[in-house]
Amino acid sequence: MFFDHFGPVIEQPGVNHDVRSHPQIGLATVTYLFEGAMMHRDSLGTEQLIEPGAINGMSAGSGIVHSERRPAQLQEQAYVNHGLQLWVALPQENEEDAPSFTHTPATQIPEVAVGGARVRVLLGAAFGQTAPVPTASPTLYLDVRLPAGAALDLVPLADEMALYPVAGDLLVDGQRLCVGTMAVLESAGAIRIEAGAGVPEGNEARFAVIGGTPLGARHIWWNFVSSRKERILQASADWEAQRMGRVPGETEFIPLPATRFTPPEPMS
Repeated sequence: MFFDHFGPVIEQPGVNHDVRSHPQIGLATVTYLFEGAMMHRDSLGTEQLIEPGAINGMSAGSGIVHSERRPAQLQEQAYVNHGLQLWVALPQENEEDAPSFTHTPATQIPEVAVGGARVRVLLGAAFGQTAPVPTASPTLYLDVRLPAGAALDLVPLADEMALYPVAGDLLVDGQRLCVGTMAVLESAGAIRIEAGAGVPEGNEARFAVIGGTPLGARHIWWNFVSSRKERILQASADWEAQRMGRVPGETEFIPLPATRFTPPEPMS
């Protein structure tokens, strides 16, 4: 329900792009890096460094507070940060589950050759491989590298699927799909994906495939997600009163946005 492609950006010493301590409810975050490093801390007491190829998975459930900051060992270094973060809505029956966190090292993520492509199965199952990362509902997430001149015939792997080129344009059934543009797939059959003409010989395109089972409508405001409007209002009040917990060692407090969540009137 939310897809963030951050970077590539060169992090310089003394420049602060840290994601400060903030609350979340009703969703799971999936963080994946191509380059760089980030330090995750949360109100469960978790402190976990993430580096390229690994996955940090956090289920906010009934409420969690977390931050993502520049690791201490990189404070005085310039480095490239580049990655993706997905927010996945939790099924209604799991929205109030206890919060949790899992880290899956890069070495545990399965990778498979499919034709000329290399596919890492980050979430769900594809091409005979199953990711070890837990999910609350059927979810698909692939990291695909496709050399210039190669093609991948992508069959339906989930009820809903989309493509997102990270590096290098693609040809999707002959139609150009540019970097930074998401395409929702509607075909019931296989789709041919090729590296676009702009990918030089010897280089490769890189793209994400995401998908899963529809979970129905959700309300989203700031970092709060719920199937119930009143739950977002309650979370807002809890955060304002500082009842949602704290990240150990964090002292900053981010107030609620000035424009508050206002549930729309029912349609007549």
